Amino acid sequence: MNAQEYVQQKAAASGSSFYYAFLFLPPQRRAAITAFYAFCREVDDVVDEVQDPGVAQTKLAWWRQEVVQAFAGQPSHPATQALMPHCPTHDIEARHLLAVIDGCQMDLDQSRYLDFASLQRYCHLVAGIVGEVAARIFGQTDPATTAYAHRLGLAFQLTNIIRDVGEDAARGRIYLPVNELQRFDLKAHELLRRGPAAGSDGPDFERRFRALMDFQCQRALQTYGEALALLPAADRRAQKPGLMMASIYRTLLNEIAAEPMLVLTRRVSLTPLRKFWLAWKVQALGRL
Repeated sequence: MNAQEYVQQKAAASGSSFYYAFLFLPPQRRAAITAFYAFCREVDDVVDEVQDPGVAQTKLAWWRQEVVQAFAGQPSHPATQALMPHCPTHDIEARHLLAVIDGCQMDLDQSRYLDFASLQRYCHLVAGIVGEVAARIFGQTDPATTAYAHRLGLAFQLTNIIRDVGEDAARGRIYLPVNELQRFDLKAHELLRRGPAAGSDGPDFERRFRALMDFQCQRALQTYGEALALLPAADRRAQKPGLMMASIYRTLLNEIAAEPMLVLTRRVSLTPLRKFWLAWKVQALGRL
């Protein structure tokens, strides 16, 4: 298996909504975004799949060195081997890849965020920077598109956080800001248990959790609106893949908003056919 086949397999196996947007790109841009996405998945998997924190730290340190070596002309991993030829074309720099690693490092260093401002710093690294690179690959021509890409990345990450409340709790992580849990009278131990303590008032927990999640969903939906308003008209056609992802993610977010209790016990998702349909509609109509 060569490097291109490796990243293609990595992207397809993830089942991510992003993959469906890639399908409509011209071959060269599709190859570039697929390689970049595979790199992001590799780094993210270190945090999600490696149980020993010491081993995870070592792996992230290896990836940092790999990025440095790759930009010096000596990539050794299939993901970086596939990505490097596209970096000059799309102005992808080492700082972009290192920032993604910094975001994953935050996952190892902390499992709580005091307020939304501190959460936004994390989202900037793991999603805003990713959005910036993706916008360059898609064909950005207006510098103002970078602000749109960062805002859209924030919207995507907020959606991921909302969707993964239960899964993250099972790993001992709570991304919802501490001061917002306090505002809605949710205790950390309730989220980590994914429900009220034995003998506690179940309906009261549900009421409080629904109120918290309604706030989270409304803020994320507002962030999509803010992002789309920032997209310059000159780049709207080139940035169709991002709009496809926005359509898929916003549809998922609306489904969660309709029944937020589901995120505590399972991963809410759209079917592959529905994701493809939403992506195709944006491709065909040019709008969400």
